[in-house]
Amino acid sequence: MTFYQELQLSSAGSKQLIKNTQDSKEKRRHILIYNFKVYLVMIFCVAVVTVFSKLLGNNNSVVGVTVLLAVLVLRQADFGIKTSHGLVSIMGIYAILIAGPRVSNMVPPVAAFVINVVCIMLLMIMGCHNVIMYNHSTFVLGYLLLQGYDVTGHEYIMRVVGLLAGMLVCMIIFYKNQRNRPYRRTFWDLFKEFNINSARTRWYIKLTFIVSSAMLIVSLMGLPRAMWIGIACMSVCLPFSKDVDKRIGNRALFNVVGCAIFAVMYIVLPESMYPYIGMIGGIGVGYSAGYAWQTAFNTFGALSIAAGLFGMPYAVALRIGLNAAGAAYTWLCDKVLERIHSAVQAKNASVVE
Repeated sequence: MTFYQELQLSSAGSKQLIKNTQDSKEKRRHILIYNFKVYLVMIFCVAVVTVFSKLLGNNNSVVGVTVLLAVLVLRQADFGIKTSHGLVSIMGIYAILIAGPRVSNMVPPVAAFVINVVCIMLLMIMGCHNVIMYNHSTFVLGYLLLQGYDVTGHEYIMRVVGLLAGMLVCMIIFYKNQRNRPYRRTFWDLFKEFNINSARTRWYIKLTFIVSSAMLIVSLMGLPRAMWIGIACMSVCLPFSKDVDKRIGNRALFNVVGCAIFAVMYIVLPESMYPYIGMIGGIGVGYSAGYAWQTAFNTFGALSIAAGLFGMPYAVALRIGLNAAGAAYTWLCDKVLERIHSAVQAKNASVVE
């Protein structure tokens, strides 16, 4: 395996390669490449977000995060349709990212719920037809981040400019890497194949309803950071119900672990180090091969911002509470919706007989 090929491996792949290598010299080489990759990715991510922050303003650093995540996904993933039509999907996705979060923040919670349902459903349809690519986690996450870190006035204009630039970059990278895909499906087939009887469509509906309704509940309660519960729900609402239970346990437990580690660091480290806690979390994510520890380290960046706004104790309590509530709510909704579906199927079968 070449140096470049090793750089393309996931953390899990790199760790497995290191574990399976018997030669000590080769093992050291793989370890060095793995460490180099983690810090290279971290430096690249920080550089991209910093550039976006400098050009668009500090309150628009989330645009850099959103575009970066999309680029990292679209360089390898596809939409299950013709590549040229995939470009239309990218334009549609970015149109939603530009308009949806802003409009949803301009209206009361119930109206925002309706907007979220429409936008998230469209993101699912246009971005996750090929379910195994798991693209929804990138685009829905971007939508929720942009909604949670909203801006207005001139800052919003700069946000639109940044997202449009990001869209062009994503389209170029996507076409370059995916132009030889042999798909025959078109953009319109994504909508034509929307069928309430298919497992994929039912997952679309389930995730859209759970995420949107969870944020509605939090908004009606007057709590900040409704996006946190939305992200938690999205993260554990998997296409197959049998996979949900394990993911929910890891989300709830390791979110607490991450919050506890963050709290210790916040107390022990000098205030001058606070801006770097998010970066430490990013490095931790890079070394994490599984979902559990990625969840733990992902708390650092979110809490670094929230602690400055609400104070560390409240931020940590809110993070733990919303993530635990999101996990429990997703589990409950998943079970109820699956039972309803089973009951409807049984009723239809009896009618046919």
